Amino acid sequence: MLTQSSTYQMNDGHDIPVIGFGTWQTPSGDVAEESVKEALSAGYRHIDTATVYGNEESVGAGIKASDVPRKEIYLTTKLWNSDHTYDKAKAAIDLSLEKLGVDYLDLYLIHWPNPLEYRDNWQEANRESWRAMEEAVRAGKIRSIGVSNFKPHHLTELLKTAEIKPAVNQIYLNPSDLQPEVVQFSKEHNILLEAYSPLGTGKIFDVNQLTKLSLKYQKSVAQVVLRWSLQHGFLPLPKSVTPSRIHENIDIFDFSLSKEDMKVIDGLSGTAGKARDSDTVDF
Repeated sequence: MLTQSSTYQMNDGHDIPVIGFGTWQTPSGDVAEESVKEALSAGYRHIDTATVYGNEESVGAGIKASDVPRKEIYLTTKLWNSDHTYDKAKAAIDLSLEKLGVDYLDLYLIHWPNPLEYRDNWQEANRESWRAMEEAVRAGKIRSIGVSNFKPHHLTELLKTAEIKPAVNQIYLNPSDLQPEVVQFSKEHNILLEAYSPLGTGKIFDVNQLTKLSLKYQKSVAQVVLRWSLQHGFLPLPKSVTPSRIHENIDIFDFSLSKEDMKVIDGLSGTAGKARDSDTVDF
């Protein structure tokens, strides 16, 4: 039975907490700092941010303001689309370390595989970014490296030359979009799947089947969906700035969903939005 302190072991041998706290769209300043501090107080030990979120300094401040030692916190950030060269990626890693106020990152991800600026040579751009990330691992600046929003063909290209295999693929993953091809490919290559937007858009709270399951299990819709994610072996990254919901979203280790109810949730594809196509994003 999973507990709040459970971890997954990744393909590089490092452990990662089974649930994380997301900070996408969390404003920098007091909001981000206080929400991170609240999350750590609630029991989260895994914090996820990104360069493009614009809140790395505030996330770092929240970590420092907490009573939790740095060594007990799993910290992730990401390489933004404008920095897909060897030199720019090296500089971006150092800048993130500086902004977060830490001397190492637990996980660093390529945020998108095919940004507009590098669309004509995305394969080479990813290879060069990855080379800088591998060097940072060897230098002790980063412990694990991975990707985000990568589809099978992006991973196939990267795996051709990668000396360190991606440990994680962080994707839009929830009952509305199970991304079966990406999930299958990642699992076949022992790449852990992290679920960003694990609650989808706000529409997921209006899905009738989930409301019924919420009543059945005496849990919120969010708790039911996050439990579903865990039982699939995914790593959900719920985000909130509301203290009560921050605590609610990690209170998912005292129940389990039946196989029948897991199938019901699996059948909700398309009820609350789909992932963006990473080959056609306009950024």
